[in-house]
Amino acid sequence: MKKLSRAVDEVATASKRLLDLLVTSAQPKDREVEAQRATIAGFNRRVAELQGEIANWQELHARIWEPFGPDAAPRGRSTGIGGARTTPPDRPAERAASSDDLGRLAEAILEEGESLRALERLISRAGKALASLPSRWPVRGVVNSEFGGRQSPWTKSGEFHGGIDIAADRGTPVLAPAAGIVSFAGTHAEYGLTVIIEHDQDLRTIYGHLSQVTVTSGQAIARGGELGLTGNSGRSSGPHLHYEIMVNGRPVNPRAYFWD
Repeated sequence: MKKLSRAVDEVATASKRLLDLLVTSAQPKDREVEAQRATIAGFNRRVAELQGEIANWQELHARIWEPFGPDAAPRGRSTGIGGARTTPPDRPAERAASSDDLGRLAEAILEEGESLRALERLISRAGKALASLPSRWPVRGVVNSEFGGRQSPWTKSGEFHGGIDIAADRGTPVLAPAAGIVSFAGTHAEYGLTVIIEHDQDLRTIYGHLSQVTVTSGQAIARGGELGLTGNSGRSSGPHLHYEIMVNGRPVNPRAYFWD
């Protein structure tokens, strides 16, 4: 929005300077004529630059709105024009952008401003939705075991792994990737010290093999809040975090939710 405001101010300032020059002496001196021509040329260049910048904004907005469908984007009035432009024989070659040019430029700026405001509203709503999803890593580290089929480290036979195992030194803080309510904080038969958090939209996250739990059942936890420390408790071959996401009671690949 600041860029739009500056563009409008520049056009207004250039217009005033141009009018001031054009209302000078009816028989200007050569240097005044040259000054007028330079001002007109600079003014026309700036108008063309602004028109090009607005065209880039329109292309960018189209790409941003495309995933939301054709009916989501704000509908603006068409400002398309065409045909060759010629200079009448009784007009000087150096002329300022016409009032029609400036009118179309002002209209395009206003429409782009409305599009930016619509995007701001969309981003605000999307931001709230993203904040409710476990989109950040609970700990940073190498993934030792991915989601899905794998060879069991215990029996060497095939098994399904419902989460990912993230390597981390013992005692590394584990942070909640989204706000929620702690539904379990205690000892699990397989995962040892474990925390389970219930989020919106029937989504649950599980954190296993902890060395210490720092939350209690029923506690509300904010995004980024500490829930425990990594360890090697339960059925584990070394310090790491077992991280699992369940949607409607079924495990899904946590990597599908990571965006940072």
